[in-house]
Formats: sequence, C-alpha cells, structure tokens
Amino acid sequence: MSEKVDSDFLVTLQSGDRQAFAKLVEETSTQIYRTARQILGDEQDAEDVLQETYMKALKALPTFEGRSSISTWLHRIAVNEALMLIRKRKTPMVSVDDNMPFDSDEESSGMEIVDFCCLPEKELLTSESRQFMDQAVQRLPETLKTVFVLRDLEGLSIQETADVMQITENNVKTRLLRARLRLRQELAGYYAEKVEKEKSK
Repeated sequence: MSEKVDSDFLVTLQSGDRQAFAKLVEETSTQIYRTARQILGDEQDAEDVLQETYMKALKALPTFEGRSSISTWLHRIAVNEALMLIRKRKTPMVSVDDNMPFDSDEESSGMEIVDFCCLPEKELLTSESRQFMDQAVQRLPETLKTVFVLRDLEGLSIQETADVMQITENNVKTRLLRARLRLRQELAGYYAEKVEKEKSK
C-alpha cells in the first residue's frame, strides 16, 4: 500500500466508513494474529489480542495522525497488548540481563556454532524441528523475542520494527543479533545430533 493510498484510506477510515474498517481487518488480521501468536505462543491468547487490537484501533482512529503506516500502527497496538498479557498472566522468568555489555562480533562470542550445511532441508521442515524452534523462540526474553518475531518471522524492515517498538534502529539491530545468537545456541545441541547422524549415513 503506497503512502498516497494509505493516506486516502486513512481519511476514509476516520470518516467512520464501516466497509473501509472491514477491509482493514481483512487485509491485516492474518499477519496481526500471526505476530501475536508467535509472541504469546498460545492461539487463544492471540485471538484475544487480535480482538483487542481492532477494538482499540477503532476507538483511536479519530486521533491517529498517520505518522507511521496503518499496518505499523496496528502492529504496535498488538505488540503492546501481547506484552501486557504476558506480564499479567506469567510470573517474570529469571534470564540473562538484556542490558549486559555485549560484543557485536559473533566470532568473539566464544560459542561453538554448529554447521547446518549438511542437514537436509526436509529435516528443518519436520514438525518436531518446527516445534523445537517455536519453543526456543518462546524462551527468549520479551524484548528480544518481539524484535525477532517482527523482523525475522514477519519480515518487517528494521525501520518498521523500530517504529512498532518505538526504539532506535540501532537498538533493533543489537536486539536482533542477541536474539539470533541465543537461538543459535539453543538450537546447537538439538541439531548437532542430527548433523552427526546425517554425516554417519
């Protein structure tokens, strides 16, 4: 959706056009639900967030100034709702402090990186592998998980991710790198065994 079309559509939405709002829901609900599902790890919670997102969007439309795209704005609402739900329903988990000094050079991290090149694509696509990956994503701290979901799973740009989370682009890049490294570490043991089995065939 171009900026011009987005702008014209916003005017129609803010006029109270129900068909326009229905179109907005139709065009964006799949991605908004998927984002919420990946952050929350629960389908019913994601449904609740989806409903709350559009209810809040409908109420807030008259004051929306269009400084970001409508899609980015909806993602921001959904992410905020998802994070609030997590904090409300779960006891905070003890994890490594996200604010600890971090060396952005992957080679200096000291982690043994598993070479996945010999792992067949069909193995990466098995339900077991997908489930393990989903669980690893869910174990990420909220700030890292949200960036990873928006950027790597949903395909938002660095700028769009920064707009949704209302942080700088540099912060997005830093958190994304941390998330990727943690996931790589989480998955290393799981895939190392499969790589060795494949090599021995």
